[in-house]
Amino acid sequence: MTVLSMSRTEIDRVHVLKDLLAERIRTREAAQLMSVTTRQVFRLLQAYHAGGPAALISKKRGKPSNRSYPAIVRTEVVALIKANYVDFGPTLAAEKLAERHGLHFGVETIRRWMMAEGIWKDRRQRHKPVHQPRYRRECFGELIQIDGSEHWWFEDRGPQCTLLVFIDDATSRLMHLRFVETESTFDYFIAARTYLERHGKPVAFYSDKHATFRVNKADATGGDGMTQFGRALHELNIDIICANIPQAKGRVERANGTLQDRLVKEMRLAGISTMEAGNAFLPTFMEDYNKRFAKLPFNDKDLHRPLAEHDDIEDAFAWKEERTVSFNLTLQYDKVLFMLEPNETTRPLARQRVMIYDYPDGHFAIKHKGRTLPYKIFDKLRQIDQAAIVENKRLGPILAMIAEQQKQMDMRRSNKAPRRRGQAQSMFKAG
Repeated sequence: MTVLSMSRTEIDRVHVLKDLLAERIRTREAAQLMSVTTRQVFRLLQAYHAGGPAALISKKRGKPSNRSYPAIVRTEVVALIKANYVDFGPTLAAEKLAERHGLHFGVETIRRWMMAEGIWKDRRQRHKPVHQPRYRRECFGELIQIDGSEHWWFEDRGPQCTLLVFIDDATSRLMHLRFVETESTFDYFIAARTYLERHGKPVAFYSDKHATFRVNKADATGGDGMTQFGRALHELNIDIICANIPQAKGRVERANGTLQDRLVKEMRLAGISTMEAGNAFLPTFMEDYNKRFAKLPFNDKDLHRPLAEHDDIEDAFAWKEERTVSFNLTLQYDKVLFMLEPNETTRPLARQRVMIYDYPDGHFAIKHKGRTLPYKIFDKLRQIDQAAIVENKRLGPILAMIAEQQKQMDMRRSNKAPRRRGQAQSMFKAG
């Protein structure tokens, strides 16, 4: 038996004996620290000299208790319980064993035996966590649950991908579906924009704690505690609420389960094997799904708001980052060097902060106080650096881009951060 199997008390005794041998404490003090007599201190010290720390381990460790019942007794009692009291609790079973069979055992003894045989479960095993159902919101468009479901949607006919799901909380109505490679900010930009143009602005979106929706690091870029997607919704006067646990957004979680069953089979029957064909099929599927499963709201009022004239939806759903303009009127973003065209507007901007707008379709804009600035692009890096550090969530598109670069050696631009899956690929010529 090794020192690693020692109890806390035995480990403490080793330290006390070491202090005693080093004459840092006296025998009486050692006895007090170990809560034993002085004679026992000498016995322990003698054992420690002879066998080291392992000699202090109790010799009864791992052996049956001297007060334990013989195995034959336990076997017979368990057989009685299985034959007559299999659905009884330990307390009642102990009572009936005493009353009807004259066998007197402690309740805890019966409980341990029943648990060991699988007849009885511990309270913590029997009582599962209870999640009280939440009432639906009253009005259509009041709360839209959103989530991404990664699955083999096309089974073995196509690639694994993610389905972005938008579902109304009041009616369980599917509002928007879209197949994408993975959950990414740009994919949600495109999906949310399509939703708003089709249905209008809901009161709030309800999501999980995915990094697209919630800043999980205090030192995240920007420092305002808001993600790019959250900032876009804020500009359009739409709230986003993050659920604390998956069960809180059970509406969309249950819908995902239904979709993984029905949608997969419907696409199998239709012979669909690509995301493009799948996205074309989704409107028809949604219409049939909603006829079958959508419910009437408690209140007939539709809380969707139309897009206002001042809602710049294109600029809202763009990745925005600030950069400082150099004295040479250049700035760097996503491994690309941007050169502002010298004119009366741009020359005073040296050492000033400007905003870069990175749109889902791959084009850029550079603005200062709302004014768009003319620029040219110079591609600094023509390929991925060897041993480059890539975030796990971006690994998929990086690997896909590397494979493409190996086929086309004239690929001009890196696809690394902050470009996200779902954003159109752009080709840039070196300046």
